[in-house]
Amino acid sequence: MKSADTEHELKNLLELIYTLVKEIHPHYSKTSVSLDDHFEKDLGLDSLSRVELISRVEEHFHVVIKEQDLYEVQTPQELLKIILGADAQPLINAYLQHSALILDATSSLPKEAMTLVDVLDWHVKQHPDRPHIQMYQDDTKGEVITFTELKERALKVASSLQGLGLKPSQAVAIMLPSSAEYFYTFFGILIAGGIPVPIYPPARPSQLEEHMQRHTRILENAQAAILITIPEAKLVAQLLKSHVQNIKEIVTAGELLQASNPPALPKLHSDDIAFIQYTSGSTGDPKGVMLSHANLLANIRAMGQTVKASSTDVFISWLPLYHDMGLIGAWLGSLYHASLFVVMSPLSFLSKPERWLWAIHHYKGTISAAPNFAYEYVLHRLKDSSLEGLDLSSWRAAFNGAEAVSPVTIKRFSDFFETFGFDPKSMTPVYGLAESSVGLVFPPMKRGPLIDHIDRDSFMKDKIAKPVPLTHSDALEFVTSGLPIIGHEIRVVDETGKELPERHEGALQFRGPSSTRGYYNNPAKTQDLFDEDWLNTGDQAYIAEGELYLTGRIKDIIIRAGRNIYPDQLEKAVGNIEGVRKGCVAIFGTRDKRSGTERLVILAETKVKDEQTRESMRSKITELSADMLGAAADEVVLSEPGSVLKTSSGKIRRDASRILYEKYGGKAHSQNFVWQILRLGVNSLFPRMRRLIHTLLEYLYCGYAWGIILFFTLLSWFSLMLAPKKICWKILATYTKAIAFLTFTPIRVKGIENLEKPVDKTLLIANHASYIDSFVLLATLPYPVRFVAKAELRRSRFLRIPLQKLGIHFVERFETDKSIQDIKALSKVDDNEQPFLFFPEGTFSRVPGLQPFHMGAFTLAVEKGLSILPVVITGSRSILRPGSSFIHAGEIGVSFKEPVTLDAQQKTEDSWHQAITLSQKSRASILSDCKEPDLVYEGSVQ
Repeated sequence: MKSADTEHELKNLLELIYTLVKEIHPHYSKTSVSLDDHFEKDLGLDSLSRVELISRVEEHFHVVIKEQDLYEVQTPQELLKIILGADAQPLINAYLQHSALILDATSSLPKEAMTLVDVLDWHVKQHPDRPHIQMYQDDTKGEVITFTELKERALKVASSLQGLGLKPSQAVAIMLPSSAEYFYTFFGILIAGGIPVPIYPPARPSQLEEHMQRHTRILENAQAAILITIPEAKLVAQLLKSHVQNIKEIVTAGELLQASNPPALPKLHSDDIAFIQYTSGSTGDPKGVMLSHANLLANIRAMGQTVKASSTDVFISWLPLYHDMGLIGAWLGSLYHASLFVVMSPLSFLSKPERWLWAIHHYKGTISAAPNFAYEYVLHRLKDSSLEGLDLSSWRAAFNGAEAVSPVTIKRFSDFFETFGFDPKSMTPVYGLAESSVGLVFPPMKRGPLIDHIDRDSFMKDKIAKPVPLTHSDALEFVTSGLPIIGHEIRVVDETGKELPERHEGALQFRGPSSTRGYYNNPAKTQDLFDEDWLNTGDQAYIAEGELYLTGRIKDIIIRAGRNIYPDQLEKAVGNIEGVRKGCVAIFGTRDKRSGTERLVILAETKVKDEQTRESMRSKITELSADMLGAAADEVVLSEPGSVLKTSSGKIRRDASRILYEKYGGKAHSQNFVWQILRLGVNSLFPRMRRLIHTLLEYLYCGYAWGIILFFTLLSWFSLMLAPKKICWKILATYTKAIAFLTFTPIRVKGIENLEKPVDKTLLIANHASYIDSFVLLATLPYPVRFVAKAELRRSRFLRIPLQKLGIHFVERFETDKSIQDIKALSKVDDNEQPFLFFPEGTFSRVPGLQPFHMGAFTLAVEKGLSILPVVITGSRSILRPGSSFIHAGEIGVSFKEPVTLDAQQKTEDSWHQAITLSQKSRASILSDCKEPDLVYEGSVQ
């Protein structure tokens, strides 16, 4: 067969598979099918779907697939080998060398790339002269960097670094502003085999020496041998070397670009550290997040799939390149997807924020991201007169992350700029952290912000997010960040590490392929980061209907302008200012009720009374905060001695000081000081006692519930073994009702009248979220049904006989041939008064959401002429979450929906398309009530 013919067959095969996937999962919006995609895990094709696929393949390619091959083939690559035989392998090799076929995008993606350097090399080969980076200038004449130019100049940097003695896996610090040199330098370090370590540049040249001294701990921790910085930094090179022994060279990017010899190209691996991301402002005990090439590419690919990123996107960014949101989310994400990356300096934005919006207008920007403060800053600084002619209609994704998202800000921004073409549904609150590369939780695109209104008292006292109406006078508002990106998981745990049910606030943890292996040269902090295979975020949150709601930081870290502010470092520096009492400075964040943003307050005690001296002290404190944090504090309060509260050991009580500030404006009331401390102590004691009692009661309930369940489990087993088959169902139904009653678990049933339809013409399906779902149905169904269960249960000696007496039918899940045979056998079962009941998801996972449906129930319904009656179970996941043995008290809902049938026109279609129609209509019916997300949305088959 000719090469052109085989390539044509490959394209036809992938298109045929993609068409089938879209038929079964209409909301599956991935635009690619690759040769190594697994039919079930990646594409959601169960055994019956694969039978349909093989049938179409045989018809289209005029081949006959052997029955044995039908059961064994698992990927398009294996199927192609059957179709083309010996002609397949050369085509497969060529395919794997390049990338997957993209069916409806303008370019392909480097899906086979293992490292960031592989990604750049792939783009250079595919489209060498394609513009990649546009340096922003007001006159629109900024430098344009193509993929080839990026690679060629990075090679020069790599050669120079190797000439300076850079060794493989050795750290190189980058202290550069946003500039073309930054991009060359970053990739030059990677190509040379080094590890880039971005650190933020000085705000002003006059503060360069002090700024660099503050970075000595980071440079020591990273063991950086080379520092690449601006020319002015070379003036203090000897001073820096005397403080950081490992620094051997301080060079500028311009000097590195002078090399003429090609570098040696070391072999890079996916598990190699790609770069180290240090927490902003972390100079006391540096935490350098180690991110491998595999971490970054997993994160970029998952985020890209969620946001439907493509080469037609234009990413506009002013975010600092030393910050993970600007470096990974903005630049490296644009690099991977071949999107045009328009970049400006953060200072350009801060001095004239309209530049950001006009860049979106001029370049037709489709994606841009910023912390919440930036959206508020734009509103505060801009006037209508400066925006005449502004068009933001191209902006499809306005990411808001890196700090707390304010409901007030996003509403004000959307309302104001809607008149300039901004779509309010483009506002996209997100959540991420460096320990997960950058992105972790995203909402569905173009849905718009979703705000939860909860009862303040219930939340503050019991940490339960109880929903209240929008008209509630004293509600708290939190914005959802959405769902975990593909392949990642989140959970909320209490102080003991026990996973909490929905709408209970606790500590947020995560895991996934983007997760760091730990902190560089910091084993103690790395140990604190991990809870077995889960990672601690340091954030408080709750989950509702599968979506994440951030509520605050666990510790005193203040997040502002996308940076972490560690109060103790600035507190010590302020304490050294003349007139300020050392050890009597508190720094904290407080929410501005008007704007909804977090304000940074410095509360410092002083005995100075002279107002002119006090004003000079305020100026010094303001200047110091601007130098250390990159942004000045919002308010500096000079207060009387005793205003800054401390523990008995002398530690600053920042939260208590914040409360006093919010109540008295930072003024100390010496005559009531002892009383204030006592009152604060007593007020904090009651919530702690309440939470302790609540936790104790939860553990007591769990033990009690398991006792009830184990007792009735044994009683059920003996009863089913001894009782006649015809009364077994009634016995078990009675026992499950008793368990629900004795464990105080109300089951609310709706739509029971729908079960009064002719049962011999109905097939029931239910969503599956927990181990207890079958028992919930036993307690609520008014008549016996024939459960269709996984074949593993049949192999259990303990369960086999009782389940057979209940009339359970078993279906193999893992062996394709047996699975098909089991499903076909169901069609031969005699009709009687007991309808079938399927869990079409086949299984459940700890990730909230409705998984892809298997087609067995729907093909059976078509074959036997049955309607589908969807059953929706809610609350069971929170009571007993998959993967956990802890039982929570809760309420369960069971809703029997209207039967799903085919209309006259749909009945004229072939049986396969009838089954697909039943599946889609049934899925929509369950989604409308199950209060969980659709895990097939945006192509997220998990």
